[in-house]
Amino acid sequence: FFSGCNLRCIYCQNHEIAVSHLGYAVSNDELCRIFFELQNQGVHNINLVTAGHFTKQLIPILQRAKGEGLHIPLVWNSSGYETVEMLRMLDGLIDIYLPDFKYINPQTAKDYSKAPDYPDVAKAALAEMVRQCGAPKIDLHTGLMTRGVQVRHLVLPGHAQESRQILWY
Repeated sequence: FFSGCNLRCIYCQNHEIAVSHLGYAVSNDELCRIFFELQNQGVHNINLVTAGHFTKQLIPILQRAKGEGLHIPLVWNSSGYETVEMLRMLDGLIDIYLPDFKYINPQTAKDYSKAPDYPDVAKAALAEMVRQCGAPKIDLHTGLMTRGVQVRHLVLPGHAQESRQILWY
């Protein structure tokens, strides 16, 4: 988890991480070392959760790690509220995108996350993620996803019709 979030969802399950400065700073070398320690421990992927506001700092670390032999998938786990320009900086570095698609209605996005532009931003972000990584690819031996985009959606009480619209989208 990276501290901070660009949304302020009223139902946030990680409120302390999203709005506080929990955790500690690590150097580029330290983060790269952590990636390799995790790989050596046998994890299936490196899951970068809410890292969007650290994209520019992460790019050289991700490039270095891949160049030095990090071979497990890098997962970009996000709210889906990201600019296409920022995502393009990650092209070729991220193996799996795991975004939320929270709202298709601007008023719902405003009411729950103070982000009425969320539907348009998320649609553009999802299109860019799919352009980069495509449909999910599953390793037949392990059953694990190795590349692609998998979208999550939380059904909000009273918003089932909006959820249906998101699923059709």
